[in-house]
Formats: sequence, C-alpha cells, structure tokens
Amino acid sequence: MGLKVLVIGSGGREHVIAQKLIQSPLVEAVYCAKGNPGMKQDGIRLVDIEEDAHEALIRFAEESQIDWTFVGPEVPLLNGIVDDFEAAGLKIFGPKKAAAMIEGSKDFAKNLMNKYAIPTAAHQTFFDFKQAKEYVERKGAPIVIKADGLAAGKGVVVAETVEQAVDALEDMLEGNRFGASGAKVVVEDFLSGEEFSLLAFVRGTEVYPMTIAQDHKRAFDNDKGPNTGGMGAYSPVPQISQEMVDEAIATVLLPAAEGMVKDGCPFTGILYAGLIATPQGPKVIEFNARFGDPETQVVLQRLTSDLAEIISDLLEGKQPTIDWKQEGFSLGVVVAADGYPNDYDKGAVLPDFTALEDARVYYAGVAESNEQLVSNGGRIYLIEAEGESLAQAQQRVYELLDSKDTAGTFYRTDIGSKAMR
Repeated sequence: MGLKVLVIGSGGREHVIAQKLIQSPLVEAVYCAKGNPGMKQDGIRLVDIEEDAHEALIRFAEESQIDWTFVGPEVPLLNGIVDDFEAAGLKIFGPKKAAAMIEGSKDFAKNLMNKYAIPTAAHQTFFDFKQAKEYVERKGAPIVIKADGLAAGKGVVVAETVEQAVDALEDMLEGNRFGASGAKVVVEDFLSGEEFSLLAFVRGTEVYPMTIAQDHKRAFDNDKGPNTGGMGAYSPVPQISQEMVDEAIATVLLPAAEGMVKDGCPFTGILYAGLIATPQGPKVIEFNARFGDPETQVVLQRLTSDLAEIISDLLEGKQPTIDWKQEGFSLGVVVAADGYPNDYDKGAVLPDFTALEDARVYYAGVAESNEQLVSNGGRIYLIEAEGESLAQAQQRVYELLDSKDTAGTFYRTDIGSKAMR
C-alpha cells in the first residue's frame, strides 16, 4: 500500500504540489482540501473542507488514514494548523504558528534579521501615523511602506513620492485598510536591483536550497500597475550569478534557520526568501513561511527527485536526496480576471487545455458550471512550459495562450523578457 497524503489549499501552488506528489511511485492517493475542480484532471481527490476548519481536517486525516499532510498557504500556518495536527498525533509538514510569524509579522522578521545580522533594507516600525509621517518626510522618496501583517500580497506600497507614502500610511494606520494587519507598519528604504526568490526545504538548522526563480508582481507589462500576488515567474534566473545565490544561502537562509532555533521557534517546512541583488550583495525584501505562488509552478518543474520521498524523509528525521535539473528553463504565465487585483468578474468560460503536449496548466480561481471550468477568482490559472532556452520556454507559453479564446481575462506578455535583454 502506498502513501495517502493530504495537501491543504486550493490554488495553483497546491495544484503543482499535489501533481508532483501524485507522480511519485510511493504515493497511492493525493487529497486536496479544499482544492479546486481543475485539479481533478490530474487525479487529485478533492475534500470539501475549508482550510481553517482544523478539527474537520484532523478528523478527515484520521478517518482516511492519511500518512502525512502538506500545508500550502500561509493563513492556516499562522492559525496554528501544524500545532493542532501534531497535538492530535498526526504528521504534517510546515512551520508551527510561532515559526510562521517570520511571514505573519514584518516586524518579527525585521527583529530576527537585526539580531542575526541578516542583510536587509534600513527600516523602522510605527503604530502612530504622525510619527511615521515625520519619518517619511525626513527620509524622502522613493520609500517602501508595508502593512505588518498578512494582506494577500497587497500590503506593500513602493511610494515614488513622499505624498504617495503619506497616503499609504494614512490608508493603513488611520483608514484601517488592512484591519489588524495594518495597525502596525514597517517603513523601509527602497532598494534597487534584480529581485529573485530563493526557497529551501528546512528542518531546524538543516537548509536544502532550491533553484532560484523570479516573480513578476505588477499587474501589467513593463512592471506597470498595482502589485498583485504574482503574474508569472521563471526559473532559473540567468542574470543572478551563482556567487550571489551562494552568498544568499550563507548570509540569509542559514542564519535565519539557526536564529529561529536559538530563539526557541525552530522552523520546519518551506522557507522563502524574497531577495534583491544589490551592489553590496543580496538583501532580504521579505520572508514567507511556505512555497510562493507562482514560483512553485516553475521551481518544482526543475526538481528531479521524488517530492513525496523528500517530505517523508524530512518528517522521519532522515537525510533527503534532492536533485535539480541543470539544463533548460521553466516559465509560467498567470491568466487573471479582467479588473484584477481590484474588482473583477467571475464566470468566464475557460479554454480547453486537456490535450497539452509540451506545456502544463495549473488551476487556481476556478469553479465548475455545466461541466465546464469557469473563472471564480482573481488569478485563474497558470500555463507553464519548459525550453532549452528561456526564449523557447516563453515562446511555447505565449503561442499556446495566443491560440486560445481568453475573453474576460488578461495576462502579461513580457514574463521573462527582462532576462533576455
């Protein structure tokens, strides 16, 4: 009998994680709670339980004899789902609530970085609008304003002018735009340079880095428009040197993992460092306590080892074997609903992608209507393809998208282009 595993979450990130797990010869069945209807095309079994219903999820895991559970999104982690599963005697992969605070509070993350000399932008934390405004007026622009807590990727404002910065502060501290998440803000210096995402499997002080990726946060071509959860990604990132990556592992990932053990909140799970390559070396923009979306959809394509075996080994205290492709590129483009990240329509009928040959589709904001998939969220799906070159991977994705009727949706047409200039 093979492994029965449960993935918690419902987006494109969870789709690719579940798909990689189901490809393993060790795995008998992959369940996803709550999942989305697009996942069924890959044989993933949907479980109609919300990700915040911990007791119901624990009951399901016990009754279905789930061997272990993988947590995709940040909200259940910060709600203590790992603590709850472990208290029930169940195996689960992800950080406990105390460790997930590295993502749940920008202030927590900054304090960790200060304490362990992890390179990041100069910054200060404020509760009071007037004090924050005075600081911004003194520092000038460009400057970055961040809501302390979770805001679904939308709580960061890169202010080009002092006026924009003050508006953002007022919005968060006075206007209560993000509720409790924005009752405290971190104001930090603007850093310019190439951004890249460095993820790792972590177990206490053990850090197993992944291939790097680059995400595209802005909604529109040429990095215009509002920040989103991510509009596309590619991996690896040719313009970031291996020396820069090695330095980031040594100065960011290792001290962060070791620091959290020293501070009594050891991290087990996926640690994500959002980094910027500056002339002084890599600096941290943000930490996440889980896989990124859309980076996961391209990074996991590069994994040649068995993901289910890696997670099993990490949970059982064994040394995992983790190998990555050394050649070629993977590129993914997010297709979003018209209007995203603001108000958007739902119900657009999606193209049929069942006969894809050299590309893959990962579903996120979808529902079923009359046996067809329709849009049901801001980011609807991601198309990913591989190529010997980045240009070839990009061409495959866009040729496929251009051949389909994508009415009611939009996508960026320049994912990966910056790396080819």
